[in-house]
Amino acid sequence: MIQVTKIFHFEMAHAIYGYSGACKNIHGHSYKLYVTIGNESSDDKYIPAPGFIYDFKLLKKTVNECIIQTLDHSLVLSREFIAQNYSFYKSENLQEWEVEPSAENILLYIKNNLKIVLPSEIKLLKLKLYETADSYAEWFC
Repeated sequence: MIQVTKIFHFEMAHAIYGYSGACKNIHGHSYKLYVTIGNESSDDKYIPAPGFIYDFKLLKKTVNECIIQTLDHSLVLSREFIAQNYSFYKSENLQEWEVEPSAENILLYIKNNLKIVLPSEIKLLKLKLYETADSYAEWFC
């Protein structure tokens, strides 16, 4: 199997309701997202012209439209957080989620949305989401 990876960046704020540490407060991160895709092609045969399993430009367009434009410069809060802090409900860039917007849940959100839009012959293999320079969540199939 051949796989390719494209890296994306976005800024997002969130808070984790019910957490006892500093992350219970609204704060932001500069996220770095690695998206790895592949297909079931045979490793011993060359890929016909144009020689791509999936064009990097198309992957960039797909991820930007499906994920980055939605999350970048947004405030993601859970329904429970908003219920206890209703004043944030008026935020223009607010996204209300059923779950806490932890790195792990953000990763699952990305996975679920990308699987819907990627062509059936392309397999989403791995996602890696850096929340800080030395902390990340990873999903792989």
